[in-house]
Amino acid sequence: MSDKIYNVLFLCTHNSARSILSEGLLNQIGQGRFKAYSAGSMPSGKVNPFALATLEKLGIDTTGMRSKTWDEFAEAGAPQMDFIFTVCDNAAGEVCPIWPGHPTTAHWGFADPSATEGDDAAKLAAFAHTASLISNRLRLFTSLPIDKLDKLALKAELQRLAQS
Repeated sequence: MSDKIYNVLFLCTHNSARSILSEGLLNQIGQGRFKAYSAGSMPSGKVNPFALATLEKLGIDTTGMRSKTWDEFAEAGAPQMDFIFTVCDNAAGEVCPIWPGHPTTAHWGFADPSATEGDDAAKLAAFAHTASLISNRLRLFTSLPIDKLDKLALKAELQRLAQS
């Protein structure tokens, strides 16, 4: 197994819910092998409070989490990404910046828990469900023998995970 730490960027349009959940979850599940970031094409400027509450309930530190533009990660001096995942349908169809180093990309769409109608309990349940789905996919991702797969095989595995 490699000692390399893989940088992963999760993209969603507003960078307020699914991409934030993904960032926090991978930083926990990845156990130091992965460094996760998140961003949006049109960031809302604030993180959904239900996303933060969900992560905190899972014991994940949310200090410093913020809604930010993906432009921060395309600038000189930004961390070079190894993987970029779009986690909402809107971001999947948008024209992305040219990413330095040509990271491996995949679309992992998840339903938007922010669209849930009802009281706070219903909204928290929707966020918890989305976090569970993301966690399952991230566990599969982090178990891949990344350092032993060529780029095409790795891309195929990431697309297969999108169906799980």
